[in-house]
Amino acid sequence: MSSVSGEKEEGSLEVNDDAGKRSKLKGFDSFGSNDMFFRADKIDLKSLDIQLEKQINKAWSKGKDDSKRPKEGWEIDLSKLEIRYVIAQGTYGTVYRGTYDGQDVAVKVLDWGEDGMAAEAETAALRASFQQEVTVWHKLGHPNVTKFVGASMGTTDLKIPTKNSTSVSDFSHPTRACCVVVEYLPGGTLKQYLIKNRRKKLPFKIVVQLALDLSRGLSYLHSQKIVHRDVKTENMLLDAHRNLKIADFGVARVEAQNPKDMTGETGTLGYMAPEVLNGKPYNHKCDVYSFGICLWEIYCCDMPYPDLSFAEVSSAVVRHNLRPNVPRCCPSAMASIMRRCWDANADRRPDMDEIVRLLEALDTSKGGGMIPDDQLNGCYCFIPKRGP
Repeated sequence: MSSVSGEKEEGSLEVNDDAGKRSKLKGFDSFGSNDMFFRADKIDLKSLDIQLEKQINKAWSKGKDDSKRPKEGWEIDLSKLEIRYVIAQGTYGTVYRGTYDGQDVAVKVLDWGEDGMAAEAETAALRASFQQEVTVWHKLGHPNVTKFVGASMGTTDLKIPTKNSTSVSDFSHPTRACCVVVEYLPGGTLKQYLIKNRRKKLPFKIVVQLALDLSRGLSYLHSQKIVHRDVKTENMLLDAHRNLKIADFGVARVEAQNPKDMTGETGTLGYMAPEVLNGKPYNHKCDVYSFGICLWEIYCCDMPYPDLSFAEVSSAVVRHNLRPNVPRCCPSAMASIMRRCWDANADRRPDMDEIVRLLEALDTSKGGGMIPDDQLNGCYCFIPKRGP
């Protein structure tokens, strides 16, 4: 399948395949079937943009009667949404903390340009990105995936606090903004948690717990034919009980049936698989590679390749098979998982469900982390070996 021609009815997408035939994907469940795959990395932006523009214009034209128009299954009631303050900014939008119907939420906002002044191509890309994210998140449900609350698009009712806002009425009113609302997780990112523990490291039980949370979440996504494509510790969030949940589906894609249909550098250098860095076709195994880097990072509470530039990392990973140094104190079973995950040959990397089983089989009763139970002052496994 090569392009999306737009929404034909609620819960269905009409898709053009390579033979020019048309078929319908009824709801999100179809994506998980063995014979239906959505090539979202080849979205027909022009066609999709036309459909979304019609929907937006229809909403604007109704004015006060907007509440009477049919709502999408994922559409929220903006009267119940309160946006408070910025908590993060990134490539795909700005994230605010807020409340929705009494629930603490994080609100990711994409602004389509004030008064339609944004370039047409830019606007189309943003709208497609928004539709992609909503499509990916709408019907996902797993304890290790951030819970989707709802979304809204093309509305003048979205009130966003301006910078240095001191008054409740001090809001900007973007005319073409959209937002995605998800549960708020107070524990921050996994990256922040690892930085806090960089000196003292983590007990082995916690290392395995975090790794299992991440692997189970990715295994679920892959079972739904979802490739995250930007697996890194910054995109993993922790709740108040240190449970890990996968976040940021801004670049997630439903997996193409043919790996050649998924190309392009998407992700973060240092976590990106060699085939992605090299611009070659890839599949869900690119997430497995990234997981291997995250597993090393969780175990070591350190940054991979801290002394290399982005260009050096990219070249060395592809041409010289560069990988992080596994500490000598790392249990062999854990080290084996890391090395299998970041194998240069994607076909030799294990699937995430196998990784879950391997992690569940690890014995944490005797320690095995960077800080052994009988050595509270730290592990010296990075010091070069002495003697023969």
